[in-house]
Amino acid sequence: MKKTFKIAMSLILIVFIFIWPLYVFIYKPAKLEELNNKKIEDWRGIIQLWDFPRVDSKTGSRYGWIQDKIRKFENQNPGVFIELVPLDYKKGPVKLEVALKTGNLPDIAPIGTDNLYMDESILEPLDDYFTEDEIKEFKYLAMSAVTKDEKMWGVPFMMTTYSMFLNTEMFKQRGVELPLDGNWTYEEFVEKLKELTWDDDGDGELDNYGFISPIKPDYYNLWGIILSDGAEIVNDKGEYSFLGEKAVSGLQKVIDLKQKHNVTPEKFGLYDENEAWDLFYNQKKVAVYPAGSWAAKTLFDNYESGEGFEYAVSNYPIGDRKLPISLNNSVNAYGIFRQEDEGKLNMCIKFLKFITKDIYQKELERLGVFPVKSNIDDIYINDPNMKKIEDCLSYTYSLPKHKEWKEIDRILQNQIRLAIIGEKTAEEAIEEAKRQVMQLDSGR
Repeated sequence: MKKTFKIAMSLILIVFIFIWPLYVFIYKPAKLEELNNKKIEDWRGIIQLWDFPRVDSKTGSRYGWIQDKIRKFENQNPGVFIELVPLDYKKGPVKLEVALKTGNLPDIAPIGTDNLYMDESILEPLDDYFTEDEIKEFKYLAMSAVTKDEKMWGVPFMMTTYSMFLNTEMFKQRGVELPLDGNWTYEEFVEKLKELTWDDDGDGELDNYGFISPIKPDYYNLWGIILSDGAEIVNDKGEYSFLGEKAVSGLQKVIDLKQKHNVTPEKFGLYDENEAWDLFYNQKKVAVYPAGSWAAKTLFDNYESGEGFEYAVSNYPIGDRKLPISLNNSVNAYGIFRQEDEGKLNMCIKFLKFITKDIYQKELERLGVFPVKSNIDDIYINDPNMKKIEDCLSYTYSLPKHKEWKEIDRILQNQIRLAIIGEKTAEEAIEEAKRQVMQLDSGR
């Protein structure tokens, strides 16, 4: 009897040894995934989302696009509520920084590309929640904007960029040809601007101008010209590097538009963004204006109403870099602030994956922006101007990932403005910017 029992137990043990690994291989991963999914589904509560307005052309609402996604997500996830807290573009960034200092942070906010927040004490690293295939769906520019120290800090959901907007009616009036295929060298750019600058009423004073642009922190309208000769602001090592001959020549090109070529209004360098835009958009006194892709829909709607003008889009003028370039915080991405509840964290990630589904990427046409996923490339197939702007994304550089970027930006923009209005030379402005940035580094 004992012998029989021992044999039976031995057989059971042998079967267990051989069958258990097979069971684990086939069943347990599926079971674990099921349990993990159940953990996500079991979480119920409120997720607070802070977000900036984006005008929805379908509804006219400033938050219509994201509100639509919130409603659909809540319907699919009973008991989960997304509380939307509106931000405005002027005060919103300050509100986020104050929240960071006080610890009164939301769960999700559109700061996933901002180096200031890319830290494990602030944001959740997201690499472990996205498969390799999911990450590969995003365009390189989109992923590079949310990546630092080989970690993913945000989920990209839309892209934009700066381009040159041209009043084609002024070009036609003066008999000036548009740049071929939207490309022009700096020399061609200047020659056309000269022809587009003239005295309209014969009083000896210029009334119409080739070019205008605002100069202000967080506005990168001019940087496609400034960086056209190959300068960089921060190098691959994260060191400030807007120095030397390439930086000087790029800045000089902007200065020359006013001081040498006389193709800008006298107050170029002093106009704020509203005054500069008014000259181009309302007064129709300027032929070329660099702006973000938001301007395309504004110009189109105004033209359709009978009050605007026909427009075209071009790249920035090409310099010694041999390719057009623009600088922009071109990728919009949501970051998830540190979470204590793993179930809530998983639900936040589920929400961000939800709003970046292909079907919703195709809806970005309503916002006048561009998809972050590589396989969505035809939403503007019937709009040549927006298609041209989308092509410009290939030449867009993201803002530098530097801890002191906001201060560096403020320093640079101020020195550029001083050089344009003639208070400093290009060399002096660049040297002074360097001195002030070095003070920032020494004060850390």
